[in-house]
Amino acid sequence: MSLATDDPRIPVTVLTGFLGSGKTTLLNRVLREQHGMRIAVVENEFGEVGIDDALIIDSEEEIFEMNNGCICCTVRGDLIRILGALVKRRDKFDRILIETTGLADPAPVAQTFFVDDELQRTCRLDAIITLVDARHSLVHLDETKPAGVENESVEQVAFADRIILNKVDLVDEAELAAVESRIRAINGPVSILRATFADVPLRDILDVGAFDLDRILVNDPAFLLDTDHQHDLSVSSVGIECEGSVDENRFNVWLRNLLISRGVDIFRSKGILALHGSDYRFIFQGVHMLIDSDEGRAWDGEPRVNRLVFIGRDLDRHELETGFRACLVLQESTR
Repeated sequence: MSLATDDPRIPVTVLTGFLGSGKTTLLNRVLREQHGMRIAVVENEFGEVGIDDALIIDSEEEIFEMNNGCICCTVRGDLIRILGALVKRRDKFDRILIETTGLADPAPVAQTFFVDDELQRTCRLDAIITLVDARHSLVHLDETKPAGVENESVEQVAFADRIILNKVDLVDEAELAAVESRIRAINGPVSILRATFADVPLRDILDVGAFDLDRILVNDPAFLLDTDHQHDLSVSSVGIECEGSVDENRFNVWLRNLLISRGVDIFRSKGILALHGSDYRFIFQGVHMLIDSDEGRAWDGEPRVNRLVFIGRDLDRHELETGFRACLVLQESTR
């Protein structure tokens, strides 16, 4: 599969894309397929309560979590330390895959491999793979941000070496054409792969030798400079973690009403719940007003702790916490 067999450095793939575009779905496909590769995964979540670790399938791969900030700014030093530790154990894996948060600007992540001497000597940035949600992407790509604040979804497309246009089953051909046209306006030469449930051939995204520093420098001459990155401060994460059994009907009514009234501003919602009367985890994931749910693995004596995360604009923590706790059976004690 390798296009750089004469390069002894470790190939690194950066997986990015806006909130809810399907990054974890793609990551699970990579971990599930019988490809014979050993992959070390570095996963970064935005928010105080981690959810994605429970959404990743059981695998033999090594997974390193970074849950205390965004990989493109506040925890960039952590990324360098994790990669440095991995380099010392490179006999244990063949390649590294970094999954960023949905609010990450991939540019500072890519810079890391060129401004840190040790990483430049030991690692090769192979490609930036960006997932784009065919249903919701135009809203975010066309959003006007405050002065000095970058539009992360635009940056994710601009720096992509491959675009996976995901969830194509949710839109018609005219909408797909409009999204692709918008992508081309940002990143003309990028290769676009249409997909449903992030189902793309791994040969098209791993070890493809697609990252081109010269192309980046033509479009952004200041790329290698250590510039500041500022997130939209109106966008935040609210995490809820508490014990107790959840009344399924009450929860469904609450979540439905919440998304009807605030769905435009709630970019991403996801959670793992302990439903009253059920021995299995209840998993839900949402993008704006679209919600999907599934039954997870059994609790098997583990603490029945509910974990929810909402990411969006101008979120009211008290409103969300109060609303969810009202769904608990008999208002059981929480922590």
